[in-house]
Amino acid sequence: MQHLNAEFMLGAAGPDQFLKGGNPQVCFAGRSNVGKSSLLNSILRRKKLAFISSTPGKTQEINFYNVSDKWVFADLPGYGYAAAGKDKRKQWSKLNFEYLESSEDLKLVCALVDIRHDPTSKDLAFIEWLENHERKYIIILTKSDKIPKKKIAVRKKQLDDFLVNSGFCLEVFPYSAVQGDGREQLLAIIKRECSSK
Repeated sequence: MQHLNAEFMLGAAGPDQFLKGGNPQVCFAGRSNVGKSSLLNSILRRKKLAFISSTPGKTQEINFYNVSDKWVFADLPGYGYAAAGKDKRKQWSKLNFEYLESSEDLKLVCALVDIRHDPTSKDLAFIEWLENHERKYIIILTKSDKIPKKKIAVRKKQLDDFLVNSGFCLEVFPYSAVQGDGREQLLAIIKRECSSK
């Protein structure tokens, strides 16, 4: 699984545009500027497939990508701070949860958390929502190359302890889009979950 073919399919601005009835879907969600685009480009080994910006809030639709004609990756607008007004952020949040709640093709949610900081209240609320709605998910601790290894272990334990009674979290692990750490583990989980019925 070293090389994946990937191409942008469409940006969905509303439920009527969500992809349905096709290949298994995996979505990527997290607060603005958590590193979703960098992670997607790292997984797919493409430098510019997903747009990377220093300005949070650039992803304003749910962007769907065809991956090797086997999977569909969905890049969700970031929650939290974004360079837009309150109404716009509410609109993006509504779009995200409509997709998460309604998609029958969604097999796995990848919840991204910045490893450098404690999980925010929005991170924890999102995890609680996934549990309450019985969505299988993993937590990817992004930007692991930016902190010492000892701190990586501390942060992972913090999340593991928080999720000790979780019924739907499959794994928690660090990821570095710069170094590629965590890529093979993530792809193995995606392959497993998208193959299961």
